[in-house]
Parts: sequence; structure tokens; C-alpha cells
Amino acid sequence: MKTVLITGCSTGIGRALSVSLHRHGFNVWATARNPESIADLEPSGIKTAALDVTDSKQVDALIDNILATDGRIDMLINNAGYGAIGAIAETPASEIERQFTTNTFAPIYLIQKVIPTMRQQRSGMLINIGSVSGILTSPFSGVYCASKAALHTLSEALRIELEPFGIDVITVQPGAIQSSFGKTATRVLEKILPEHSLYQPIEETLRRRAGASQERPTTAEAFSEKLASILLREKKPAIIRIGRGSFVMPFIKRWLPQPLLQRLLSRMFNLNQVN
Repeated sequence: MKTVLITGCSTGIGRALSVSLHRHGFNVWATARNPESIADLEPSGIKTAALDVTDSKQVDALIDNILATDGRIDMLINNAGYGAIGAIAETPASEIERQFTTNTFAPIYLIQKVIPTMRQQRSGMLINIGSVSGILTSPFSGVYCASKAALHTLSEALRIELEPFGIDVITVQPGAIQSSFGKTATRVLEKILPEHSLYQPIEETLRRRAGASQERPTTAEAFSEKLASILLREKKPAIIRIGRGSFVMPFIKRWLPQPLLQRLLSRMFNLNQVN
């Protein structure tokens, strides 16, 4: 039975993945900052633990506990993430730091902590949940897009660097997946949006952007079942895209000329109404 550690399991992808992988026979450790949010997973046999991925001491203690309990870690799924919507010019430095700490730095720290045991096992799988937003950048989500693009790039380097040790690195780039992302992004936007914003004429556009990922999203359960089926294959792709928009957005980024793409995005987000 392979042991898998999943971060960010309170809602959405993380919770659904915990259930799917457990159903497929994995020994699942589901984690969340608030352990009460995942306590209901325990009766089914899923192990749960409190984990704030930005707290290195919590990470260290959890890895030690898993190894002491089960003796190995076969798979790490870096799913925990944080998204704040807003114009880069008006986003507080603390929000920028929080997004990169959660979405980029924390996954790398977790990876560094599990590499020694995976190297000893001569096997392991590191799965980083990125986003198609890390491929096609849109206005008012630049910081989030940048944090995911950085995770994609780091994953590419890790894939090459860790291959000699039998450790696979997979980047998952979801499209729109049902989650609490929209509610969180909207709440943060209302907190950081300046009273006299540069974008006051189109503030409603910013609010729509905050909830855009939850417009006709793929369910987290459908996403997780698809991903689980791929991870069970003998040969797995280095990049996995699942969910609404997960193929269209990279296609647009690759084939649409940059000046045209910029004009389209500017009009789509009503930036022609700002001066």
C-alpha cells in the first residue's frame, strides 16, 4: 500500500483527491490548517493531520510522524494554495508575499523534506498542483499567475534533477475546478481594494474576476477521479491538464499573437474604460 501525503484537503481538489486515492487503495494522509475541517474523513480510514504548509516546524514534525508511523512516503501532492485577486499596482506587499509563500516556497520546502526518504527508497512521486493561470496570464490575477508559473518552472527543473534517483515529478495544471477559491478571492479583494482605486470605474469587473473560476467549473470529484486514474498508470505524463479551460487557455497562449491577445484581454476586462 503506497503512502501519499496531500496538502490543502479542507475543500475542493485536496478533499476529493483524498477520497479518490483512498478508494483506489492508497494509504492517505490528508492535511489542512484546520484539522476539524477534515475530521469527517477519518472514519473511512483516511489519516488526517493539522498542517499549515507555511510553518516549517509543522512540516518537519508531520514528515517525521508519517515516517515513524508508516516507514515511507511514496507520493507527495502539493495542493494547498492561496489566491488573491487585484491589480498588481494596488496589491499590498504582504498579500504578494503570502501568495508566493503558500503557492511556491512551501511546496519546494515540502519536496526537500521528502526527497531523502524517496532517494533511499529509489522511488517516489512529487505532484505539484499548478494552474492554467500560470500559462495564460490575465489582468487582476498577475500575482497568483506568477506564483503558479514559478511552480511550473521549478517543477521542470526538479523533473530533470531527480530522475537519476527514481523520483518522478508531475505538474498538474487544472482549469476551472469547483472549490472555495472564488469566495476566498472575493473576500480578500474586498479587504485590499483601495477606497480610491485606479480601477474604480471597473470595480465590478474585478469582482467578477475573483469568482470567474467558479463559473461552470468541473466538479472536484470528476477532476480527482480522472487524476487518480492517470496516476495509477505505469507511464504517466509529465504535465496533466484536467478541467474546463485546461486545454483552451494554453492553446490561446501558444497560438494567438501577443499584441492581439493583449487587446482582447484589455477589452474583456474593460480596461478601455480606464484612463
